[in-house]
Amino acid sequence: MSKQSGTKKEALNRDRTLRFRVTAVEEAEIESRARNAGLSLSALLRAGALHHPIRSVVDLKAVADLGKINGDLGRVAGLLKLWLAEKNGQGASAVEVERMMIEFRELQAGIREKMSAVVFARKR
Repeated sequence: MSKQSGTKKEALNRDRTLRFRVTAVEEAEIESRARNAGLSLSALLRAGALHHPIRSVVDLKAVADLGKINGDLGRVAGLLKLWLAEKNGQGASAVEVERMMIEFRELQAGIREKMSAVVFARKR
């Protein structure tokens, strides 16, 4: 493969077609994998044949979902903080509340760590 391989200029010059035979089951599996990766059939097969990493777009959806959960945890912690300011000492001890705040922070840190792992693994 040349140094320019994979560039936009080269992509525009893709005028060659490869043909190969598959079973109906293989065809369905290949199409499913292309959809999950957010790639065309050509892009998926080219990446696989050239040993380029193929990752699912589901990974990014999971990161987005984790981001929403992380935001929800932040909002709950903010409401808890507001409650403490307005109703100090009512309903729960300061120790219990502080323990819950620590758990929220740990959960948020864990979520951010998982999000980073998925995103940075994708970039490799």
